[in-house]
This record gives sequence, C-alpha cells and structure tokens, in this order.
Amino acid sequence: MATDRTEVDEDSRSLAGGDGIEVRWVMPEGFLELPFEAEDLDDLAGQLLAFAETTLPGADEEVRVQWAVMCALNYDDFIEAGVQYAGFVTTEVEGVRCTATVNVSMTDLDERAGRNPAGFIATTMRHLDIGEVSEVMLPCGPAVTCVGSRQATVDAALTQTGQAEPITTSFIQVQIPVKNGTAVVLEMGTPTSEGWDTFSAMFAGIVKSVRFFDDEGATVVMPG
Repeated sequence: MATDRTEVDEDSRSLAGGDGIEVRWVMPEGFLELPFEAEDLDDLAGQLLAFAETTLPGADEEVRVQWAVMCALNYDDFIEAGVQYAGFVTTEVEGVRCTATVNVSMTDLDERAGRNPAGFIATTMRHLDIGEVSEVMLPCGPAVTCVGSRQATVDAALTQTGQAEPITTSFIQVQIPVKNGTAVVLEMGTPTSEGWDTFSAMFAGIVKSVRFFDDEGATVVMPG
C-alpha cells in the first residue's frame, strides 16, 4: 500500500486501503514526515541525514548523525507494524519544549472479528491490559481507543549524562475497522508529560478527520 504524499502544511494525507477503499486524514500544520520511499539503505541514510539537518538546524554533525541512526533503527518496527505514515512535531508548552509522534498503519483484522470487529478489537485490547480501552463512534464509523504508556530506554549516546536512561512514552492508539477485513491504526505518542493535553487535543482532531472513499470518490461510512 503506497502513501500519497502531500504538503507538510495542514492538508490531507491518504493511503490505499485495498479493495477500492482509500483512507484520508488531515495533519495539522508543523508536522515533519519521515521518509518512506527509498531505493536502498544508502538512499534512506542520505534522506535521513538531510532530514536531520532540517529538524536539528542548531546541532553539530555528530548529533545529527546519531539522530538519523536512531530514526533508521525504527524502520524495521515500522515495516513489521505496517506503518504507512510517520510524522512528528515539536512545540513549546508553558515554557517546556515538547514533542510528539503520529504513526498511521494498516493491519489485517483477525478472522474471528466477525460482524462486530470493533467489539472484538476492544475485547482483545482489554485482555492485553495495555491501557484504558473504549469504543467510540467517529464520522467514518466505529472505532476503538486505547490510552496507556510504555517504558523504553534512551541510548547513552543520545543523553546529556552519557548513560542509558529510562523514558516513559504516553500514547493514544485508535483502531478503525474497515469492511474489507483490515483496520486503520493511528497512534500518537509523547515522552513529554507537559504536552499531553495539547497533543491529545491535536490527535483527537486528526482522528475525527479520517474519511473513507470508494473508487468513484464517494464517502464510505463503515457499518457498526
């Protein structure tokens, strides 16, 4: 599934969801998108280094290289998770520099999902116990939300202390089942608690903007 890129300013993004279904959503102004189209690893490395110069204009070359390497290490996870779009934004909230990422992916629904895929997804996520799960109705159809947090470790090369440090990332994940047996998965994550309210409201707007279209460009609302 290829993602149709558009301008970085507030505008719609889209991806082909299969079986004549197109998914579109709107990203707020200020988001920077990680590159997803590269001929080989060398090409990807070059794009990431150029991207680092844009996102870290005041940093020295070593820091930019380390940042590009850190981004590159995520691509295996992106591929495994079916990520089609990955972007991030930085902003100042009450004097604190905050950052958030937003990923969009497509995943196959479990064949046991049946006629109530949203209910099946919600039950499965509750059993996984990864966060607070709710079923919601969006303009495009039923969806499932999960709010939680994850623990990770920042590599020593990227910390001010020179030692590996633990980090907590708070996230909101939304899964929207599609009638063709797939689901659109959107996730926002931030390691900066000061920006949680701002980023949560921003992400809510992104999720509410999701729309499905058929081959003729007509809007499709998923049943539920």
